[in-house]
Amino acid sequence: MHERVDRPIRGAVTRDRRLTWLLSSSTVSNLGDGIGKVAFPLLAADLTRDPVLIAGLSATQFLPWLMFALLTGALLDRVDRRIAMIAANTARAVVVGGVAALAYFDVATIWLVYAAALLIGTAETVADSAANVLVPSVVDRSGLEGANSKLQAVEIAGQTFLGGPIGSLTFAVFAAFPFLLNSAAFALAAALLLGLAGSYRPRREAPERDDPERDDTVRRQLAEGLRWVRHSPVVFRLVLIAGLVSLTSELAQAQLVLYALEDLELSNAAFGVFAFVGGIGGLAGAAVAPRLVRHTSRLGVLAGGVLLAGAAFTGMGMSTRVVLSAGLFGLFAAGVVALNVVLGTVRHAVVPSELLGRVLGVWRTLVWGAIPVGALLGGVLTQLLGRPSGTFVVSGGLQLLIGVAAIVLLRGHRGTVDRLEPVRGKDNSR
Repeated sequence: MHERVDRPIRGAVTRDRRLTWLLSSSTVSNLGDGIGKVAFPLLAADLTRDPVLIAGLSATQFLPWLMFALLTGALLDRVDRRIAMIAANTARAVVVGGVAALAYFDVATIWLVYAAALLIGTAETVADSAANVLVPSVVDRSGLEGANSKLQAVEIAGQTFLGGPIGSLTFAVFAAFPFLLNSAAFALAAALLLGLAGSYRPRREAPERDDPERDDTVRRQLAEGLRWVRHSPVVFRLVLIAGLVSLTSELAQAQLVLYALEDLELSNAAFGVFAFVGGIGGLAGAAVAPRLVRHTSRLGVLAGGVLLAGAAFTGMGMSTRVVLSAGLFGLFAAGVVALNVVLGTVRHAVVPSELLGRVLGVWRTLVWGAIPVGALLGGVLTQLLGRPSGTFVVSGGLQLLIGVAAIVLLRGHRGTVDRLEPVRGKDNSR
């Protein structure tokens, strides 16, 4: 009797500790990300006032997700994911430390900053993806919702509430200061993962000697990941929904600063407070999503998150009151984060562990690849409509349609979405 009771308790405690180590590392690394997202543009602005070059820095930081997300996914299905995360955070610490030295000795150039941003962004694709695919290995299935909620919360807290203000304040002291803190944060994030005991290398079937089709090349593995997504009805629909939400919401999000400064007539300082409200909404969404799932359903929270986000942006486009618009922006953030919690949970539960890295690579290439497209279209739309408010109305209306479409597309797959039943698409074994 005692033995049978003891073992699950030990297992639960071990998993709780593993999740704690993972969350601790993610918290510190997200703090580093938040510091860097402010410090790098400030350093670039010290080196050049060319708006194209400064905007290009943001694109350079995001470019690795489009270039390497698929390859990163294949890598994480071949190696120990904890070791990959340690290596990526260590690499980021070294590169950012180099930027700190360049800034301290006043020898930085915009092209060196670009090169550093590209290297850091490449390592980020490994570190962030590894943190995501490690979740099912450190919690039981019943804990997936809570773990994804906590991951969303530490990302928002690290990047929005702490990282940004620390980055701007320390840069004002001296230019190298935020980069030193950034480097230290990534180094600490790597060190904390040493407490995550165990092996996290996914199990993979060895190819049959007499089956030439079953080779172990990266190209073959990438093809398997793409084929699995294509033939999995639920995951394919979820990628489609997430990609459309990403595209349509970015129409307006890319115009947020213009909306705040021109339509609401806010000052630069007041815009920082306005954006801060979005962070509060995001934390609220992360906190309530697991509770809502328990009292309603995952499908309800998923569709409701999209509908809430769409209604909030539509309302912002019609509002001229600062407080109301800020509150609506917080609701938009809450809806999107709740949606992300559900998407992450379903993905972790239904995708086989040995394919999770590649499926996440496909997912992020398509969903995050929609962001720059949406931003460009949003700029064109604002030019055509004359005011950012009009773009918010269009964006919100499209998201409302996507929310309704999500209900229709997933109605026949409640078993997978709500009860997390495993899915098997056609030809997924190949």
